[in-house]
Amino acid sequence: RKVIGARYYLKAYETHHGRLNATNAYRSPRDHDGHGTHTASTVAGRAVPGVAALGGFAAGAASGGAPLARLAIYKVCWPIPGPNPNIENTCFDADMLAAMDDAVGDGVDVMSVSIGSSGKPPRLPDDGIAVGALHAARHGVVVVCSGGNSGPAPATVSNLAPWILTVGASSIDRSFNSPIRLGNGMVIMGQTVTPYQLPANRTYPMVYAAHAVVPGTPANVTNQCLPNSLSPKKVRGKIVVCLRGSGLRVGKGLEVKRAGGAAIVLGNPPMYGSEVPVDAHVLPGTAVSMADVNTILKYINSSANPTAYLERSRTVVDVKPSPVMAQFSSRGPNVLEPSILKPDVTAPGLNILAAWSEASSPTKLDGDNRVVKYNIMSGTSMSCPHVSATAVLLKSAHPDWSAAAIRSAIMTTATANNAEGGPIMNGDGTVAGPMDYGSGHIRPRHALDPGLVYDASFQDYLIFACASGGAQLDHSFPCPASTPRPYELNYPSVAIHGLNRSATVRRTVTNVGQHEARYTVAVVEPAGFSVKVSPTSLAFARTGEKKTFAIRIEATGKRGRRLDRKYPAGSYTWSDGVHVVRSPVVVLVG
Repeated sequence: RKVIGARYYLKAYETHHGRLNATNAYRSPRDHDGHGTHTASTVAGRAVPGVAALGGFAAGAASGGAPLARLAIYKVCWPIPGPNPNIENTCFDADMLAAMDDAVGDGVDVMSVSIGSSGKPPRLPDDGIAVGALHAARHGVVVVCSGGNSGPAPATVSNLAPWILTVGASSIDRSFNSPIRLGNGMVIMGQTVTPYQLPANRTYPMVYAAHAVVPGTPANVTNQCLPNSLSPKKVRGKIVVCLRGSGLRVGKGLEVKRAGGAAIVLGNPPMYGSEVPVDAHVLPGTAVSMADVNTILKYINSSANPTAYLERSRTVVDVKPSPVMAQFSSRGPNVLEPSILKPDVTAPGLNILAAWSEASSPTKLDGDNRVVKYNIMSGTSMSCPHVSATAVLLKSAHPDWSAAAIRSAIMTTATANNAEGGPIMNGDGTVAGPMDYGSGHIRPRHALDPGLVYDASFQDYLIFACASGGAQLDHSFPCPASTPRPYELNYPSVAIHGLNRSATVRRTVTNVGQHEARYTVAVVEPAGFSVKVSPTSLAFARTGEKKTFAIRIEATGKRGRRLDRKYPAGSYTWSDGVHVVRSPVVVLVG
């Protein structure tokens, strides 16, 4: 009785693309792709002992975040007709809205929506997920959405409505170490979950893809190992070094195999830094960081006969530092309304093991006929269900809490520190901040008892939409003549855009902890700005009592060159000695 409901929606899809080609997707709720199985099992899969990815990687007991929860499935995404129907999917607003409407009617408690957009985000009235989520929130349903995989460029995050809990992606403390032994004796540590191994104790010639392409390959992609770009004469029997960038990572391995290469080493370009997503390639192979691929290329360019050997890979846990923000995770600021900080939080989304559809291969590539029950994937699609599971646990523990209260509990108990106590870093080695992870990395156990929450009503959201672009989202509620500024929405984080010397923001907290409590505030000021909270203490006599306070943010003119960032960030934190209720404060200077 795990799956208690399953529906599918394709009217809008078929209106646009014609009748579904049933060889690429089931005309039913059944999953042909693997993505839905992976995300659903991450939310609520029962504990299964003794599982692993292909090749025995990440072995152990697998469990969803809320293993006793029930699942209702709403299938809205379908293959795009064309050369890669197994890879490219699309989800139409009308189909998603119909699904979300049915889900509310069916009585779901949490919606986990691992769907994001790229490019310019639509206005709220034109955003199907935002409109559906608003009406879900009206009925107390928590809606959790992926923030997108268009990072690390700024202003790429999607699902921007404040009634949505928007999730970034970060790493966990596990790696899949795969040593590369170069001919000069140097050992480079790669990562892979490829089940194939080169024959033991034998070195292979090594070649850089850019030195082995067929004539006519565009100069800007000679190192990318794109389909039909490699010369079999130049790569046969060799380890080929390719770079990430254009095309699918697993597709690059397929191209090396087509051309007769013995193995692939997939290197990061500068934008991806040290972040290494792993893949079950169709031939022996591994992936390396930007610094390591540069070391390998220096060796290739300085040797007349470069060689290497790929040693056996293994799963390693307790990797430090962790978590690290994934470079692919879409970043803020919020381009629709900069006064709402997005993403809201981050959660595990890099190299995540979960269940997989046996109708799909681990790479989804044509010609890959392997069948697996579990697969390792990366993306904010993977981090979203971790947060959805947290929301499920909170809804179970606190059935009377609103969707906004649950979102608040998850956000204000998140941490900006890694497991070692230092600041969370980005995959390129820089220190991460609220534009990368919002309020921070989720801590589900802390969220169960947050102490204070920031609540908001359906009417609050309608007023916010009026204030932010003048959008009337409910025809029965005309926009008032005068609206508060968008940053006045009672949100668990604070973002100020276009500060004219100073601004005062008001927030209201509700006591959900002990009957009597006294909270005091501690402030970390953004560089170049003063932050004053008034009053500095809040006394509660009962559970459910509300208190309002003001936050005055003022430019001090003391931003030194070293701290002169586009998004100066600080925080204010309420604490009663037991609970720590933290809210980031960001000033958008640009």
